[in-house]
Amino acid sequence: MTTTAFAVRPASSRQLAGTGTLLRFALRRDRLMIPVWVGVNALMVLSMPGTLEGLYGTAAERADLIRQMETNSSLRAMIGPVFGDSLGALTAWRVGVYVGALAAVTSLLVVVRHTRDEEESGRQELVASGMVGRRASLTAALLAAAVANAALALLVTAGLSGQGTTGALALGLGIAGVGMVFATMAAIVAQLTESARLARGLTSAVLGAAFVLRAAGDSGTAGGTSQTFGTGEGSSVLTWLSPLGWLEYLRPFADERWWVLALLAGAVGLQGAVAYGLAGRRDIGMSFLPTRPGPATGRLGTAGALAWRLQRGSVLGWSIGFFLAGVVYGGMTEGAADLVGDNEGARRIFERMGGQSGLTDAFLASMVGMLGLVAALYIVASVLRLHGEETSSRAEPLLANAVGRLRWAAGHLVIAFGGAALIMLLAGLGFAVGYRKEIGPILGACLVQLPAVWVIGGVAVLLHGVVPRAAVATWGVAGAVLLIGWVGPALDAPRAVLDVSPFGHLPKLPGGQMEWGPVLVLLGLAVVLVATGLAGLRRRDMTT
Repeated sequence: MTTTAFAVRPASSRQLAGTGTLLRFALRRDRLMIPVWVGVNALMVLSMPGTLEGLYGTAAERADLIRQMETNSSLRAMIGPVFGDSLGALTAWRVGVYVGALAAVTSLLVVVRHTRDEEESGRQELVASGMVGRRASLTAALLAAAVANAALALLVTAGLSGQGTTGALALGLGIAGVGMVFATMAAIVAQLTESARLARGLTSAVLGAAFVLRAAGDSGTAGGTSQTFGTGEGSSVLTWLSPLGWLEYLRPFADERWWVLALLAGAVGLQGAVAYGLAGRRDIGMSFLPTRPGPATGRLGTAGALAWRLQRGSVLGWSIGFFLAGVVYGGMTEGAADLVGDNEGARRIFERMGGQSGLTDAFLASMVGMLGLVAALYIVASVLRLHGEETSSRAEPLLANAVGRLRWAAGHLVIAFGGAALIMLLAGLGFAVGYRKEIGPILGACLVQLPAVWVIGGVAVLLHGVVPRAAVATWGVAGAVLLIGWVGPALDAPRAVLDVSPFGHLPKLPGGQMEWGPVLVLLGLAVVLVATGLAGLRRRDMTT
């Protein structure tokens, strides 16, 4: 009698089977989104030293900036405290937290897309029927987020090495660490909820809370005179409760605290372990917080009502965020004039962004313009909800009833385009609350951003209707517009470059002269784009 020895793979190895194939597939699906967002974030960081050198070229100017920040709590809340007067330290101060937050957004979108989105669409069940381990999809999603964050860290480190290799490495690792903290957090939330939309919303809410905690803590800190916590002189308990605060207190280019990276690594490891534990204790498609069953009798009588039910949470979140941003920016207005003072370089940047009608009006116009750029992200996400409903096969049974394609699309587009108007209006009301002056002109300045926002929304409708496979490329368009609007004026980019963005053609309000010609042209362009996209949607085959 002969015996045959069989090699049995360990259980942990079987649960990760197929990870490499799924990772390659995830990176292929994100071959547009990840490079665009990594490139945008890296350019924001790498363009800053040259801009700051033009603004604060001497030690005296940088010292004056630091003194102004110590006495201006609203600017500290928005940007954070300054820990050094070198160009590297000022770069980390000016963009570190914001790029960290953008890396967090990219990471959570990647993880949710390749975990809960796949389960909700039913594709994960098909994948799991093959030689794929239980935790392979989660591992591939986290590795895809890690690739994006590692690429961003590498670009930041290499690009800023001229300001100091140690500081550049610290900033790059800190930004990547924040991104991975929210990637693993999204992995946990994806196990808890049945809806990808809810998973993205909850993780984004945690990111918003982290930003608020950091802002509240920084508003009460100034130099070394504020409260202390742990080993950090001039630190706040609230800031230490936020991962964005950890990035700030890593202090790149200013006597780096390398032990702060251990906090980021520990959070990533702990959250990752929790996500893996939860993934092994539930069935595919299920969750630990199941969705409540709906009423026995349906109450949604129209496609528009269904669209509102699907998007109302997003509209509410963006509305609150824009109102609060308006309040904060409005409260910063007087302090911004004091901060710029006699610095001609900073004054010129604000004038390029907001017009030459006075520093206060230029600052208001530039901040309103920035919110308009962010509103473009909202309208892209809202319009592409059509794409998500179609590719997940939820639109097909709806359209099999007495619901036409245009009626189905119109419900989502009304929310997308009308929601953009709502959040900009609320931003104007927030400015009025924070600034307490000139309510009418500020509201008009916010609403005049809508034609450019709607053009970006029209591009999303066009791509979804005519070339649905390229619909996600709209995120690249929005990212490019955001980059031009943010970095272009600081780098004194040529007018031809600024005019690539529809926002470059808008009148600079408040303070500037209203020009109806460009506004009407942009409105007409938006109408043409939407009409062409809907015509394409009506004629093409639906994605199944």
